[in-house]
Parts: sequence; C-alpha cells; structure tokens
Amino acid sequence: MVVSTNNQLWCTRMLSDSEGELAVKFARGIAESAVLTGSYKIPDLKLPGVFEQKAGAFVTVQTFPERKLRGCIGIPEPVYSLRQAILNAAVDSVLSDPRFEPVREDELGTLVFELSVLSPPELITVKSRWELPQSIQVGKHGLIVERGRFRGLLLPQVAVDESWDSEEFLDMTCWKAGIPEDSWHDPRVTVYRFEGEIFGEEEPRGEISRRELGR
Repeated sequence: MVVSTNNQLWCTRMLSDSEGELAVKFARGIAESAVLTGSYKIPDLKLPGVFEQKAGAFVTVQTFPERKLRGCIGIPEPVYSLRQAILNAAVDSVLSDPRFEPVREDELGTLVFELSVLSPPELITVKSRWELPQSIQVGKHGLIVERGRFRGLLLPQVAVDESWDSEEFLDMTCWKAGIPEDSWHDPRVTVYRFEGEIFGEEEPRGEISRRELGR
C-alpha cells in the first residue's frame, strides 16, 4: 500500500475538463480494441504531459440506460503513469473483472464508460474507532479497508449513488473486503480514504462531462 500522509496537493484538480474528456476517449478506445482483438491498440490520441504523472485510476463500465455495473477495475495507488493506469484498467474492466463475463463486441454500443482519477490513499488515524465516521465525507472520499489478506475498495461515487451515510459506507467497504460489516471498529483493521476526479459518458460514445458529487 502506497500511503500519502498529506493530500493537500490534491486541492487543485489534476485534469482539466478537456483532459478528462480525452482520458475517457482513451479508456474507451483501449477497451474497444481489447474486446475486438483480445489485446489492445493504442488510440490515435495526443495525450498531454499530465498523463505521464503517476496516479491511481479506475475504469467503470455500465449498461445504458439502466446504469447497471458491467465491469470496474483499477489501480488505487500512484505506481504507474496515469496513461498506463488507464490503459491497464480499461483492458481489465472489459476482459478480466471476475464478477462478470468478458464484454462482447455486440455490447460495446450499449455501454457507457466512466473514469475515476484517484488521489494517493491516506491512512485515517483516530483516537477512538468510533471517530472514524467523522473523518469521512460522503461525496468527497472513497474508502479502502484492509485486514490481513482481506482488502476492499469503494469509489467516492458509490456512497452517493447508494445514499449511504459515512457509517454505512464503512460497513459496505468492510463487506467488499470480505469481512463483517462492523469490522471497522476493530483496531486490527486499517482504513484509508482518498479523493477522486470523475469523468464519464452521458450516453454510449456520447458527450463526456465531469461528474460533481456535491462536495
């Protein structure tokens, strides 16, 4: 786990709206070529220098218009360039999400792509475990929960979409990790928070916009 102890630099956005649009087009282009060929071809897009900075990224694929999850894979820590993180996440989201069958060619025109660019995970330290919910802001933070080999991550938009409060968000991240929902009370469990910039298609291959979560 790569941990940031100071996320103040994330106060400024990493990507502009136009760069976010380009990032989603890049993710879709990679994903479509992966579905069509079983490998991938780099889209003919000129990516600016910000894409060479290290950052975590997730690619989420949903059905349209139902918005049901079809795949979501990513890299939480800033261990790769943003360009490489998007590439890896895009391929895996359509071919390797263990919860779903690989995306088929005939589905591509009925799916929407969303990209989340993540700040470095930050360990939450509190005097009492009961203070954890007060350290989490729904609409701003995503969560990672770890206990031994068990690990779960939920993106910031998940709590908003599900109308969870911060305690429910903690519970469900524990569930995602495969441990009891109230395990965040256990001092053996570590909890990290992170922030995200989210860009997505409004319809398949359609307009791309930044998603604000109301923070």
